[in-house]
Amino acid sequence: MLRLITTRVVLGILTLLAVSVLIFAATEILPGDVASAVLGQGATPETLAAFREELGLNRPAYVRYLEWFFGAIQGDFGVAMTNKRDIITSMTPRLENTFFLAGYAALIAVPLSVSLGIIAAINEGKAVDKVANVISLAAISVPEFFIAYLLIIIFAVNLDWFPSLSTVFADMTFAKKLHVTALPAFTLTLLVAAHMLRMTRSSVLSIMSQPYIEMAFLKGLSRTRVVFHHALPNAAAPIIAVIALNLAYLIVGVVVIEVVFVYPGVGQFMVDGVTKRDLPVVQACGLVFAAAFIILNTIADVLGVLVNPRLRKPR
Repeated sequence: MLRLITTRVVLGILTLLAVSVLIFAATEILPGDVASAVLGQGATPETLAAFREELGLNRPAYVRYLEWFFGAIQGDFGVAMTNKRDIITSMTPRLENTFFLAGYAALIAVPLSVSLGIIAAINEGKAVDKVANVISLAAISVPEFFIAYLLIIIFAVNLDWFPSLSTVFADMTFAKKLHVTALPAFTLTLLVAAHMLRMTRSSVLSIMSQPYIEMAFLKGLSRTRVVFHHALPNAAAPIIAVIALNLAYLIVGVVVIEVVFVYPGVGQFMVDGVTKRDLPVVQACGLVFAAAFIILNTIADVLGVLVNPRLRKPR
């Protein structure tokens, strides 16, 4: 068991290392000159040369990558090109805001989607199952920005229940923060709940065709008892995996939602960095998103091994 967990963790670390190389390389090969983009058209050749010297842009790429990566794993992402502020200091409150929004949506989406998925599996082929399939498929098919703007029109413009802009402050009360971020949280809930609902339903139904499930029915057990006591424990591993993937999406995929609602999170911070061509900010945000995604997937792998005894046995 310890060997399996260690293997998953090592693979996660190697994946993060590979992703860090891709992030640095992708930002380095972008067309145009970073110094010219930051200083503007009025920059002289002397100021451009001095700026490149200050940022170390005249050094080999692999040297700059090693300095950036080893600094990042120690919590030092450097300073932003545009305002010379420490990136980790500027990112920390925004990261807290992103985690708050993701946690807000997850607390609604996870129990709701898993419960509806189990109900749909219990009532396979009935009206409840058909309605759940139609609604979840529609939610998956519609782009997130369209859902966001639709909710703004209905609940912010027409009904005036929630604000259209989700601007939060450090001294804002918890209840006020919940009210201000309700629309982006509900948008994210609609997106991830549909995936988790369909995956929960399909995972439970795939187990229902197993011989031991048929034996349980032959013993006279009800469908609800069979699902909860026999099918659901064996379908837990794929359900945990899809929950982890969607939790990762709540953190990584909030970029569009944060821009639509002008929410001060890491996604908005990254978009601002792209607009200003502030490569250290873009690299830091990309690495944080990648780390969150990899950590959650590694946790899902470990939990999948823990809940499924068959994965603990060597083949």
